[in-house]
Order: sequence, then C-alpha cells, then structure tokens
Amino acid sequence: MASPKKKLQGLVAATITPMTEHGEINFSVIGQYVDYLVKEQGVKNIFVNGTTGEGLSLSISERRRVAEEWVTKGRNKLDQVVIHVGALSLKESQELAQHAAEIGADGIAVIAPFFLKPWNKVRAEEVLDGIQEKIPTFQGLKFSDTDLLDFAQCVDQNRQRQFAFLFGVDEQLLSALVMGATGAVGRMCCFLSSTYNYLGKKTNQMLEAFERKDFSSALNHQFCIQRFINFVVKLGFGVSQTKAIMTLVSGIPMGPPRLPLQKASREFTDNAEAKLRSLDFLSFNDLKDGNLEACS
Repeated sequence: MASPKKKLQGLVAATITPMTEHGEINFSVIGQYVDYLVKEQGVKNIFVNGTTGEGLSLSISERRRVAEEWVTKGRNKLDQVVIHVGALSLKESQELAQHAAEIGADGIAVIAPFFLKPWNKVRAEEVLDGIQEKIPTFQGLKFSDTDLLDFAQCVDQNRQRQFAFLFGVDEQLLSALVMGATGAVGRMCCFLSSTYNYLGKKTNQMLEAFERKDFSSALNHQFCIQRFINFVVKLGFGVSQTKAIMTLVSGIPMGPPRLPLQKASREFTDNAEAKLRSLDFLSFNDLKDGNLEACS
C-alpha cells in the first residue's frame, strides 16, 4: 500500500462492482453506494478493484473508469480511496498506478503477479525489511493470512515506522487488534468476501468496544459476526453471494458477477436473509422467533 494522505485506520470496505443483468458495469449506483457505506455502515474508507470488486475480471479501461467514479463520488464524503492496481502484467500495474495518482486517489495497493511467479515463499515480515528504502512512499500492508505469528512480527519489528497494519480476515479481526492491527480491509480469500459492506456497523461496534477496553462486549460482537460467517461459509460463499447479500441489505442492485462466476441461488439468499434476521442484523419482523439468537 503506498502514499495515502494520512495513516489509514479503521474499517476499509473492499467495494463490490455493481453490474447490470447483462454483465456491464452499473456506474449509476456508485454514488448511492458511497452514501450507504458512510451513513448506514459508518465506513469511510474503501478499497476499489480488489477481488471482491472483480478487478481482474474487468478490462484495464473498465478498471480506470471504476476508479474514477469512486474517487469522484467519494470526494468530500470518504476519508480515503485506495485503488488496487495489481495485475498479471507489471506494465499494466504501473499504468494503473499512474492513473490512480492522476485522478487523485489517496493511495494504491498491489498484489504481485500470481500466475507466473517465483517459487520461493517469503513471509510478510521479510518483505517489510528495508522496504522504505526501495519504495519511499510505502505506507503499510493488508495482511490476509490467518498466521497471527507472522502478522505480529510485522507489527513488532516495525513499530517505529508508523505503518498501517490492516488485517484482512474478518472473522479474526479482534485477535489482530490485540496484536496491533490499526484497521481492517475486508478480504476475499478462498471463500470469504468482504463483510464490511453490510456488517460495517456491527464491526465498528466491536472496534469501539475494544478502544474503550470493554473486551467482553468486543468479544460478543466478534462472536456474533462469526456466527453469520460460519453459517454462510457452509452454504458456499464468495463474490456472487456477497453481491446477493449486499443487494438484500442495502437495497442497491449489485447485479450478477462476471462470468465464469455464477449468480447466487435463491436458496442461498433466503437462508442468508433468515440468518441475518435471527442475528438482528436485519429487522426480524418477518421472522417468527427471530430474536432467539439476536446479538447485543
């Protein structure tokens, strides 16, 4: 992650890219999406064109236009707009990074090419060693592994550098806060897609409880989030399902995913809605005995 105007802290929603039923980008709802994140979820930082946003299923020209729309619609509303510029081609990543700077994005994030790649495995703490000498604008990292030892070493060995240490495993965020995480970016890894788009309010409640050292309440909030995540993971959860849930919760049409991904089933949406209501993430007026599991 490079060159935000100030240290990135708190929740960062990995944004979904809204689509029409024909698979074209629906730019018309991005302004509404910004307002929903800020007003309904209390999330004022975003991560654009990542996996949740189907960035690698978009053309380079589409990625540019999506970035432009988020920067424009988020101006004076969002704190930070970070554009993901990772690509299979380093040349394309450089072009996308230059474009992000030109349109006034607050920072960029990048994953290395992942098809043709080195065979040696490098731990995150090794990557950070001397990184500011190589990348003077380097500001921090998004850590999306469950290896808390590696994450803790990143924090411990770089305390004086004021890096942003953003944790990317939604269901384990509280553990990472104890280890020194400064914020979180919802992830899309293997099966789990960013929940901060629609569970941002609940996660912010956990962050607030942690800040005031009410660890019992913070743990209850984390457990509540985990109940939902554990439930949908068993159903099969990814970008398609995230789009369906976001449409349900926000009322903003996210549309289907790009091929080769398939649209979430009606059965999944119905089951996810029932679980959200039972956990009091949605109004449970339509659900009998809906408050049996409600989280406080």
